[in-house]
Amino acid sequence: MEYRRLGASGLTVPALSFGTGTFGGQGPLFGAWGTSDAEEARRLVDICLDAGVTLFDTADVYSAGASEEVLGQAIRGRRDRVLISTKAALPTGEGPGDAGTSRSRLIAATDAALRRLGTDHIDLFQLHAFDAATPVEEVLATLDDLVRAGKLRYVGVSNFSGWQLMKSLAAAERHGHPRYVAHQVYYSLVGRDYEWELMPLGLDQGVGALVWSPLGWGRLTGKVRRDQPLPAGSRLHATAAFGPPVPDELLYRVVDALDEIAAETGRTVPQVAINWLLRRPTVSSVIIGARNERQLRDNLGAVGWALTDEQVARLDAASATEAAYPYFPYRRQEGFARLNPAVV
Repeated sequence: MEYRRLGASGLTVPALSFGTGTFGGQGPLFGAWGTSDAEEARRLVDICLDAGVTLFDTADVYSAGASEEVLGQAIRGRRDRVLISTKAALPTGEGPGDAGTSRSRLIAATDAALRRLGTDHIDLFQLHAFDAATPVEEVLATLDDLVRAGKLRYVGVSNFSGWQLMKSLAAAERHGHPRYVAHQVYYSLVGRDYEWELMPLGLDQGVGALVWSPLGWGRLTGKVRRDQPLPAGSRLHATAAFGPPVPDELLYRVVDALDEIAAETGRTVPQVAINWLLRRPTVSSVIIGARNERQLRDNLGAVGWALTDEQVARLDAASATEAAYPYFPYRRQEGFARLNPAVV
């Protein structure tokens, strides 16, 4: 396993991490992802640790906290061998205090996560979404208190826009609060919007990307193909409405390229798709998920080898889309590009 720094922080993370949205699965979304109980989860954690995967990601909204509970049971007795990443901000109930990142909500959410996980600290705590109703200074001051109390080690965000993240980083620097070192983002060969603004921001500010849904919400498994119905066991039947949209033609163009390169390399389609992500700027770790041991072992095969530059170029071309304004001139016009050589 390759290990990398998380952004500009001192925290070292594995290039692949494990997402536990399949643990304790409940409801129409998480129940479709997977329903691993503590016994199966412990076996999956065993396989991860054997492969050098030490970072496990969860959230309070995953199956109403059941994911955190099952993860806590699965790592019991070996807390010192793992890094825990969890998230809070999205609604966990109908009450006015059951969503957001106010001071009271963050303190309560942190304490509840610690109880469910059965631990005294969280290695990486991320805000699951931006809360426009709470001043960023209040959020950062609260996180500062939680870090000083030893409950949190590092802080990050997820699903922020560029201005939301930059405003927060500027406020942290101004007041001497902990800076966000990670941004958990959607990024895949069929979803490259991260590159338009958030990747250059990450490069400039030292914010590492933790990539969620690297297989495009289950579309890049090798089972979804042109002119064929969705496989009977595909989770897309139940979950497509919850995830990022992907135009059919873009999907099929990318899958065609993945098929060719998988045949050339002797790798599977998911392994090629994940390996492409591991080469991208700012990517600190790609979060893989699995409903069972077979899926996990296949995803772990994405490391230990490398695509050629020519193969990367073919995947880049197959997955390219037109950027939105104001980004497209920096890609299409030489004058703009010369002023911004770091833009990907």
